[in-house]
Amino acid sequence: MRIVLSSLALAGAGLFLAGCSRLDMQDQPKYKPQRPSEFFADGRSGRPELEGTVARGELQEDTAFYTGKDAQGNDIDTFPVAVDKAFIQRGQQRFDIYCSPCHGRIGNGLGMIVRRGFKQPPSYHIDRLRNAPVGHYYEVISNGYGAMLNYAAQVQPRDRWAIIAYIRALQYSENANINELSADARAKVPAVNAVLTPEQKAALASQPLVPKDTDFYNFPADPATPSGVPGAHGAGAHKTNQPERK
Repeated sequence: MRIVLSSLALAGAGLFLAGCSRLDMQDQPKYKPQRPSEFFADGRSGRPELEGTVARGELQEDTAFYTGKDAQGNDIDTFPVAVDKAFIQRGQQRFDIYCSPCHGRIGNGLGMIVRRGFKQPPSYHIDRLRNAPVGHYYEVISNGYGAMLNYAAQVQPRDRWAIIAYIRALQYSENANINELSADARAKVPAVNAVLTPEQKAALASQPLVPKDTDFYNFPADPATPSGVPGAHGAGAHKTNQPERK
């Protein structure tokens, strides 16, 4: 009896060890990324994607929403999403984070890094940009323009449209007809010669509508790089003995 029990115990242990064999679990028939292969004619273990393959969630069939262009490749001039107050407020938040360092909080091109010597972008309030279609702004955010790098990685498509909606709100704020405002809104507009509150004075000093630097002699039509900055080349920039920026 003792011999039979010993044999059964030994057989059970053998089965247990066979089930935990490291050879079956550790040495799996697989290729690690970028490893070569002798099985395929091109010597690569990774297989090329089939033509027309699209990752899940990346089909992007809505051309207007994902490119800002119509079927003919022209910039669209209507928003492909619903625009409401919450959407514009979202755009303001994203604008203040990603755009205001260069473009300024009110879109006049006088962001903080511009005041420290970086190239000034044009004001959103010039005729050319007031009349630009919304698709133009989407193209610039997505792919960059001039000295501006693209923000495709930082700003998702829907947030790009939110930013553009807020830019339109900024443009309207600087060119609105007071007679188009409601009575309550008109009551909040300060008179031409009204005495500003300390808060209004501080806000105006922080974000001036027109720069005080003499280089900006034709603002906002002609952007400029402030004088005294190495490598200044803006309209009206004074010559300097400081070395050129590399």
